[in-house]
Amino acid sequence: MAIDTDKNGYTMLFSIAMVVVVGSLLAFLASSLSERIKENERFEKQQNILYAMGVNENTPDSGVNFIPTDVVEEKFTERIKKQYVLVGAEKNTAAPANVEEDDQAFLIDVRKQLAALKKGEEARLPIFVGEKEGEEVYVLPMYGKGLWDAIWGFVSVDKNMIIQGVYFDHKQETAGLGANIKMRFFMDDFIGESLLDGNSYRGVEVSKTNNDPLNEDKEDNAVDAIAGATITGNGVSNMIKETLRAYKPYLETIRTN
Repeated sequence: MAIDTDKNGYTMLFSIAMVVVVGSLLAFLASSLSERIKENERFEKQQNILYAMGVNENTPDSGVNFIPTDVVEEKFTERIKKQYVLVGAEKNTAAPANVEEDDQAFLIDVRKQLAALKKGEEARLPIFVGEKEGEEVYVLPMYGKGLWDAIWGFVSVDKNMIIQGVYFDHKQETAGLGANIKMRFFMDDFIGESLLDGNSYRGVEVSKTNNDPLNEDKEDNAVDAIAGATITGNGVSNMIKETLRAYKPYLETIRTN
């Protein structure tokens, strides 16, 4: 007997069958690819950490060039000498630093930990101690809010609190405007800036009135803003300040001035 494909019942059964088939296929793909996805996420985080400490494949005229994924794990192990966790971090930055070694610190979800910190709850914040040109650098993760959604990144400093490099990224900032925080011309401006103003932790402001387009003044705690991206720039400034508040107990233990 021929099936009447014009009936509503047939349409419903066909739709249900397609949902089941497609859903099963997507579930199978998600399950089979989950390990690969986790591996790629790990490689990406390692690339970002290394980039922030100046370990990359940039050339003078290039854009952002990361260490390739096929060697990034080896390079990460070579350059990151220690991974720590700032344990029991809380809003009271006068509290002494309680640091534990943890070779999986780079897998910590910083967003969740900083959210706990804002609630006054205990947090575990990762710290990466790397080596660059024979000197130790300290890489701190950051997380904040841009114009439309989340922004995040890493900042590396030496013992004098001078920035050695940064990496910024975003979820959905405006293309050609706020999205440019992950462009090299913006990130490179932070190199050499101090997080200190005298003896105080000030951070670096993304300023519309900086009037230093070549970023020659490295003692003003400021870089030029991106035109048309004021709110995203403010988000970057606030993100750096929040990072300093959270990590101050640890930074006080490594400062040399």
